[in-house]
Amino acid sequence: MNNNNANKNWYPRTDLAIEISSSLKLNQDKDYQIPGVEVSTQHIDEYDINLTHVIVKDEEGEKNMGKPKGKYITIECPNIKHNDPEAHKEVINLLAGSIAELLPERNKKDLEVLVIGLGNRFATPDTLGPEVANKVLVTRHLHQKMPEAIDDSVCRLSSFAPGVMGLTGIETAEIISGVSEKTQPDCIIAIDALAARSTSRINSTIQITNTGISPGAGVGNARKQLNEETIGCPVIAIGVPTVVDTATLVSDAFGQLIANMLKQAERSEIYEMLKALSDQEQYELIRETLLPEVADLFVTPKEIDEVIEYLTNIIANGINIAVHPGITIDDINKYTF
Repeated sequence: MNNNNANKNWYPRTDLAIEISSSLKLNQDKDYQIPGVEVSTQHIDEYDINLTHVIVKDEEGEKNMGKPKGKYITIECPNIKHNDPEAHKEVINLLAGSIAELLPERNKKDLEVLVIGLGNRFATPDTLGPEVANKVLVTRHLHQKMPEAIDDSVCRLSSFAPGVMGLTGIETAEIISGVSEKTQPDCIIAIDALAARSTSRINSTIQITNTGISPGAGVGNARKQLNEETIGCPVIAIGVPTVVDTATLVSDAFGQLIANMLKQAERSEIYEMLKALSDQEQYELIRETLLPEVADLFVTPKEIDEVIEYLTNIIANGINIAVHPGITIDDINKYTF
């Protein structure tokens, strides 16, 4: 492979803005700032949580990141995927605050919110969206049919899971556009599974953005973009990487193998050869080496069923607290069970 043909902004496939920005800053000075992009991180020691804001400010930032202009908020917490109620509670509050930061500026009690659960309910790693759509506190029908039984503690929220094109034969964006046209929401919150570059971020990272989403992006089958331009109202996307592609998995293992080999082969001929191998060359070499049937596989952890349950509760409750003005985390069980 020829280094001269390598794209200096190249990075392995990922849906996470935080991974793209990290790749662009790799091997740069510690004070390096990506042109057109602002990155800031807050660490919460008690629960080992990182809260990162990546703001793509202009066209230069869009070009560098390969992402639309807007805000990308990432919550990283290893204990998301474990049975740790206290850590989950902290993540729920951070998620609620991040969603509220991106909601339209108006009184919450007057908000008309449509929650969309994207994904295939028959494929476990892709069930996050439909599961969350089933668990949020739906109130739109109560405002319409029983206004005397509802107060200002809840907004008008509706939800549904449109399924995937392979099951419905209908473009997901078409279904959502039709529902949006009839219900006229002030904001759509879409939930979907994503893909990550780093295996350590699988099931432990939540990304929230106001730039919309491409259904199916997490498994390399992106459909028509869902955003304010295509739907007609602001679209907040919430995603969790639940899968990693095989080439990335092998590339991570290969990288660790090289690191271990270098400890034993410093300054040898093999050292010089491995040292000269760029991340792009390494990744593409692995993809070329893998059998065609293996190269396009996506992998998910064996405990995915249990983890999806944790993630569903965290995201649904984060949405409930963010959009319903009178609901706190202590009210969750009373309202949803």
